[in-house]
Amino acid sequence: MSEEKSLDEIKKFWPNDAPDVNNVPKYVKKYKKDLLVIKYGGNVLIDRNIFNNFIQDISILNRLGLSIVVVHGGGPRIERELKKENIQSKFINGLRVTDKKVINIVEKVLIDFNNDIVSSLNKKGSNAVSINTKVNNIINVIPDKPELGFVGVPQKIDLKIIKNLINQNQIPIVAPLGLDKENQTYNINGDTAASAIAKKLKSRRLLLMTNVEGVYDDRKALISEIKPYDMENLVNLKIVQGGMIPKIKNCIDAVENGVRGVVILDGRKPRSILKEIFSDKGAGTLIRK
Repeated sequence: MSEEKSLDEIKKFWPNDAPDVNNVPKYVKKYKKDLLVIKYGGNVLIDRNIFNNFIQDISILNRLGLSIVVVHGGGPRIERELKKENIQSKFINGLRVTDKKVINIVEKVLIDFNNDIVSSLNKKGSNAVSINTKVNNIINVIPDKPELGFVGVPQKIDLKIIKNLINQNQIPIVAPLGLDKENQTYNINGDTAASAIAKKLKSRRLLLMTNVEGVYDDRKALISEIKPYDMENLVNLKIVQGGMIPKIKNCIDAVENGVRGVVILDGRKPRSILKEIFSDKGAGTLIRK
């Protein structure tokens, strides 16, 4: 673990558009002994400005000595690559049908993106490390439904690598890929991968950075905090619909299985991570018991 920074040191690298710097030491103390898992959707990181903001925010958390694990998606990049190969994507309940040809493209795209994140963070002076199916694989999977092809469900997560990296103040950057017992690569839904890791680590927070502000009620007002039971009601009443349903189910599952709170927030907004962690108001919808 790194030494705690003084307020004067923090002021040197704290962005002007982030929450009040004078409160930062208080929140660093609050989260110091805990783990944060941050999932960034591929949809959010298409825009290079947003990508650069994300890199800066993660490097700030690292400089402050907070223990973080980043899991990323890559949907739009995969889509772009498949189009180049004239492969039409097919989805079943939001999950990409993945045959042998598709999984090879998915793996290559996600590992390239993984390396892009790692090298961008390391240029900022952080110490980020790739975790994917080619180096440091931590996720063992079993196949999901047969009709999905090479789409996996995390069965076993090896925490040894992650814990070693965190203890050295390094940042594990995890691609949503896993291997089966024959070492065949499988694609994993990014939220499912992040939730499985957060549950295993019993993290204090799982932050899901998306392209929506959070969860809305029936009057279209943003909900700042909600209990899992009430969240299930929103799904049952069809107030939450479409692609948000699997996301919500992952959130509820995480909170019911050892994660103290899950936040859905808008990753497109500058400093949304810093606003969530370093202010009482937060920045999205917090789901906790």
